[in-house]
Amino acid sequence: MKSCYLVDTHAHLDMSPLGHNISAVLERAAEQGVRQVITIGIDQKTSARALEIAREHPDVYSSVGVHPHDAEGTDATVIDSLVNLARENLSKVVAWGETGLDYAKEYSPRNVQKEVFAMQIDAACALGLPLVIHARDANEDALAILSSRLKQGCTGVFHCFSGDRAVAERVLDLGFYISVTGVVTFKNAEVTRDVVRYVPADRLLVETDAPFLSPVPFRGKPNEPARVRIVADEVARVREISAEEAACRTTENAQALFGLPVL
Repeated sequence: MKSCYLVDTHAHLDMSPLGHNISAVLERAAEQGVRQVITIGIDQKTSARALEIAREHPDVYSSVGVHPHDAEGTDATVIDSLVNLARENLSKVVAWGETGLDYAKEYSPRNVQKEVFAMQIDAACALGLPLVIHARDANEDALAILSSRLKQGCTGVFHCFSGDRAVAERVLDLGFYISVTGVVTFKNAEVTRDVVRYVPADRLLVETDAPFLSPVPFRGKPNEPARVRIVADEVARVREISAEEAACRTTENAQALFGLPVL
């Protein structure tokens, strides 16, 4: 099999401590064979900053969107501004999100989260951008809203997937991808590892969600894109394939979903 690099499909390069020296972060990632990174927007300010970072670094791409924590206070004007930001920069903006529902912390009321989520699904589909879904303790409602609003050809990924095999099946039936983080390395994450075994090879992605969710043996420390190598290696172990195959498959999937160039 050909030699393949890795893609970190979900990181927050604007956040501390990554944002203090992004070039160094990307250099460390390259040393681990991580050649492309998607940095994620979670509101107007971070979406603009994500795009700025992507413009500054050739192999970084960005998303725009509003996280469910920030749904309250988000209206059509905010969504329209993000649509314009994306439309004017489609060579660098490769996804919409992260958006979705979060019932674990519920920083915004559930009804507001649902309304803002629906608006963002419509915006992403209109732009032809894949959705990056955050669903925490909210898979049922997230799937229901997606099922009711998705337009033909509109797809995306459930990032940091937290469901079981039954939820994964429904996500896959929608045409979505499933992405796993360093959680897959945690001792108590057997449900996640079972999902990794179950998901078809052409629908699985890897990510760090940096600076969060560092894999073992760095658990509890700030995460960074270089450590997506550890995530991919654990995927390889769980699926009983080579690390090279895991890298090739997940990178091909990232290219297919996000339209990333082949390096």
